Amino acid sequence: MSESAPAYRVLARKYRPQRFAELIGQEAMVQTLGNAIKRDRIAHAFLMTGVRGVGKTSTARLIAKALNCEHGPTIDPCGVCEACVAIAEGRHIDVVEMDAASNTGVDDVREIIEAVRYSSVTARYKVYIIDEVHMLTKNAFNALLKTLEEPPAHVKFLFATTEINKVPVTVLSRCQRFDLRRIPADMLAAHFAGIAEKEAVTVEPEALALVARAAEGSVRDGLSILDQAIAHADSESGGVVTASQVREMLGLSDRGAVRRLFQLLLAADALPVLAALKAQHDLGVEPLAVLRGLMEACHGITLAKVGAPPDPAQSEEERAAFAELADKLSFALLHRLWQMLLKGHDEVTRAAEPREALEMALLRLVYASSLPDPGELAARVESGQGVSNGAITAPHSGEGRNPASSQSGLGSPGGLPPSREHNVVQESTASLPPDFPALIALLEREGKMQLAQMLHDYSGLVRYEAPELDIHPVRPLPSDFARDLAAALKTATGAVWRVVMSETAGVPSLKQQEEAREATARDAILAHPIIKAATEAFPEAELISQRSM
Repeated sequence: MSESAPAYRVLARKYRPQRFAELIGQEAMVQTLGNAIKRDRIAHAFLMTGVRGVGKTSTARLIAKALNCEHGPTIDPCGVCEACVAIAEGRHIDVVEMDAASNTGVDDVREIIEAVRYSSVTARYKVYIIDEVHMLTKNAFNALLKTLEEPPAHVKFLFATTEINKVPVTVLSRCQRFDLRRIPADMLAAHFAGIAEKEAVTVEPEALALVARAAEGSVRDGLSILDQAIAHADSESGGVVTASQVREMLGLSDRGAVRRLFQLLLAADALPVLAALKAQHDLGVEPLAVLRGLMEACHGITLAKVGAPPDPAQSEEERAAFAELADKLSFALLHRLWQMLLKGHDEVTRAAEPREALEMALLRLVYASSLPDPGELAARVESGQGVSNGAITAPHSGEGRNPASSQSGLGSPGGLPPSREHNVVQESTASLPPDFPALIALLEREGKMQLAQMLHDYSGLVRYEAPELDIHPVRPLPSDFARDLAAALKTATGAVWRVVMSETAGVPSLKQQEEAREATARDAILAHPIIKAATEAFPEAELISQRSM
């Protein structure tokens, strides 16, 4: 009877790091541990934190091997001695691995506390690996504190967690903490390419980039996706994992289709946009995936515009397309598109019919993309040019334009027609206080007496151009003074104010000016011949008060 074939091991388990050299993306931590071992400065407790799949538990096992290797302690355990093999297989009697999610209580911790009193059986150190340590209860943490602070010399604690904020600071202060980083997409793609080669599987570079991007910095997630992609590859492609198959498997939109859709939005072509959305829907792409693709495109174009280093996961074609769009689009337009895509993402997430919500969100983008920048409209109004109907164009709808939309002014605040917007801007500007004293008087009328008093007594005016105010504190003001003042002025005037605490010295505060005027008037009175003669005749006489007639 022939022996049965060994059970298949998924890639995430098959290629789990067995040496520190195989642990990708964590060079700083490996260097620190290596130096600590070389100098015999090994801490009694380590805490590994980071997102899922970056190697926290694997690192804990590697540390256990490094400490207990028959040729160690060493940063490069041999992997073939009895201790290394037993730890790798999870059967070493002195390396206890515990899942805190299943053992959360005081009784589970009490077993550890009782066991640490006894020395290790065969290993150099008795090692306790507690995974997802944040799941322990408060009482369990408290029970562990004393042992954790002063454990026996033969005991080491290794903790792993994805939620470091849930671990009490009393525990954090007793551990050496290592923050494991997300793995960059280009490093993940190269790692997956090496694994595919070992597995004798051909994977397109673009498919590897898609898997690495979907992994979001997690090696384990990426290997799980790659495992699924290899199984998903059909015989027609000769077993080759293609980018189109990965997109289909993950429900991703073709990046080329996303760029074409983005350009249709910029061209304000409503019907082609709807047709492109239908094509994506027919291919099985989820509405949220379409929006995420558009947001990635907007983000990538903005980064290209500021000159950021290119994303290694992007293809040359994608980089060239982003660079071309970055030259054509302004920062203001990209910011508007991003905000509207973000709002659309929230709407689609909450909508009962995501497809309809996506169509409405993108149609809103179609109309907004053809409108002039609000800053340009404001500049025209301020210069007295006004805003003509021709300044706001409607998007294309097939061959013609929608006559109703040419009067809509969708890019203006509140969706007002241009003529009405012009009037509103003039009215709001006219209602603002004409000068700094009038601003203080307005705050007093609104009942904001403390803000008015601090402005009057402790603030020197640097610049006043409503709704902008620059002041220089002549005495320290509260840290949230500018924020509170801007909020109060917005409530009082309806306009959005910009309040700046300037380092530039301005004019004296109104209180200082009043005191200076009083001092000048007092000196003038005392210098009058009659008053001067009176003070000489009566040296102890004082000027108590003064008033103008």
